[in-house]
Amino acid sequence: MPSHTIPPDSALQHLLADAGKALSLGQSERARQALRQVLAQAPDQVNAQILYGVACLMHGDFAEAVSFLQKAARQRPEDATVQMYLGSALHDSGSTDEALTHLRRACELAPRQATPWYNLGKALKQNGQLPEADQAYRHALALDEKHVLARIGVADIATMQGDIPRAVAEYRHVLRQQPERAEAWHGLANLKTESLGPADIDLIRGALRQANLPADTRVMLGFSLFRALEDQHDYAGAFEALRQANADKRRQVAWDAAAERAQIDSIMEAFSAPLPAPMDPTLGHEVIFIASMPRSGSTLIEHILATHHDVEGANEIPDLPQVIEDESRRRGQPFPQWVTAATPDDWHRLGEDYLARTARWREQRPRFTDKNIANWPLLGAARLMLPGAKIIHCHRDPVETCFSCYRHLFRHGVHYSYDLDEMAEYYREYERLSAFWLMRHPQHVLDFPYEALVQEPETQIRRLLAFCDLSFDPACLTPHQTKREVLSTASAAQVREPIRADTTHSAPYMEWLQPLREKLAH
Repeated sequence: MPSHTIPPDSALQHLLADAGKALSLGQSERARQALRQVLAQAPDQVNAQILYGVACLMHGDFAEAVSFLQKAARQRPEDATVQMYLGSALHDSGSTDEALTHLRRACELAPRQATPWYNLGKALKQNGQLPEADQAYRHALALDEKHVLARIGVADIATMQGDIPRAVAEYRHVLRQQPERAEAWHGLANLKTESLGPADIDLIRGALRQANLPADTRVMLGFSLFRALEDQHDYAGAFEALRQANADKRRQVAWDAAAERAQIDSIMEAFSAPLPAPMDPTLGHEVIFIASMPRSGSTLIEHILATHHDVEGANEIPDLPQVIEDESRRRGQPFPQWVTAATPDDWHRLGEDYLARTARWREQRPRFTDKNIANWPLLGAARLMLPGAKIIHCHRDPVETCFSCYRHLFRHGVHYSYDLDEMAEYYREYERLSAFWLMRHPQHVLDFPYEALVQEPETQIRRLLAFCDLSFDPACLTPHQTKREVLSTASAAQVREPIRADTTHSAPYMEWLQPLREKLAH
C-alpha cells in the first residue's frame, strides 16, 4: 500500500488531539469528523474507537456508540473507562441489564475513582432502582465530596422518595458551593413546594450573565428563573423568562408536525381494518395502562392505584414502545406498517414478551401500572397484545395541559412542547387519535378527566377502582399518605399533598396564552 494513504503518526495524534478538544467543548460532531479520518486509515486504533464511541454517545447515536465501545472493550477488557462508557451507551440504547454489568465492572476495576460510581448511580436511578442508586452516589461522594453531580443525584432521589427537606438541603448545599450550577437550580425549582426568593432570582440572573454558557445550561437556568419569578408573582417577567427558555430549547430539538400528522393517519388506518380475535382474551389482566399527554394527572392517578394493596406503581417504564420497536426491527418495517399482517400468534407472542419484561413489577403485588407517555399512540397494539389489560385515558383542560407542558423542561423527547403553536397542533392530533381509541374500544378504555377527579375525589376513585376490577380500598382516598418512590421529580412532591381542586397554572398568564386558547378552540 502506498505510504501516502496512511497518515503519519503525527497526523493521527493531531486528529486525536483535535477530537479530544472538541469533546471537551461538547462539540460531538466535530469530534466525529476528525475521528472518522483516523478510523478510515487505522480502524483498530483503540483510542480512536473509544473517543468515537464517546462522541456518538454525546451525539445521541447510541447504537453506533455501543458498536465502537465494544470493539475497544475487546482490546482493553480491563480498562475501567471503556467499561464505564460502554455501560452508559448500552443503558441509553435500552440494554439495561447488560449496561449495569459493565458499569459495575468499571467500579470493580477502579474502586477508588468517583466517576464510575456516579455513572452507575445515574443508570440505577433511571432504571428506578433508587436505594442502590443512592448508595452508588454516596460512594462517589465518599471518594470525592466535591462531586457535584453525585450530590445532585442524591437530592433527586430524595425528591423521588418523598424526603423533600433532605432534597432541599442537598440542592442548597450544591448552590452554596456553586451558585451558578444549573442542575441544582432546576432540581430545586422543580420541587414546586419550595418557594424561590429575590436572592435566588439575583443568583440565577447572575449565572445567566456568564460568558459562553452551554446551551443546555442556559435552558435549565431559564426554566429555573421562570419558576422563581412566578413564586414572586412577577407574571410578566416569568412568562418572558419562560418564552426565552423555550425558544432556546426549541433551537436544540427537531420536530416535524406534518410527519406526526401522517403517523397518526397511518395508525388510524391500520387499526380501522378488521383485526384478529385474541388467542387468550385474559392475557395481560395484570396490567393497568395509564395513557395521557404529559402533565395531565397520570402521576396522581398512578399514585392512587399504587396505594391499593394489589397494585405496584411501575412509573414510566419503556417496555411497550420497546416491544413494538423490536418487532418493527425484526420485520424490517416501521410501526404501524406491519400491523395488518400480524397474526393472533404474533400478537400473543408480543404480549408474552411484554409480560416477561415487566415480571419484576409483579414480584410483590399481582397488578401493576404502566404510565409511559409514549403509550397512547400504541393503545391499539396494546389491546391486541394484552386483551386482558385495563386502559385508563386521563386528560385535562387543553389550555392547562399545553401550558403545563410548556412550563416544564422534559428530560428527553416531547419536542413539540417548546413552541405554543406546535403544542396546539400536537394537542389536536392527540385529541383526534384519543377519540378514535375511545370509539374503537368503548368497553376497554376508561375516559377519566382530571378535573372530575379533583372536584369529586371519592366518586371518581371508586369509579377508577371498579373499572380496574379492584376492591375498594379506603387508603386510595388519601394517596398523599402513601410511602412509595415516584420517579417523576416534577410531580414527586405534589402527589404527596392532599388532592385539591386549585391546581391550575394558566389563569395569571391568560393575556399571553390567548393565541393558544384560540388555536385550541378551532
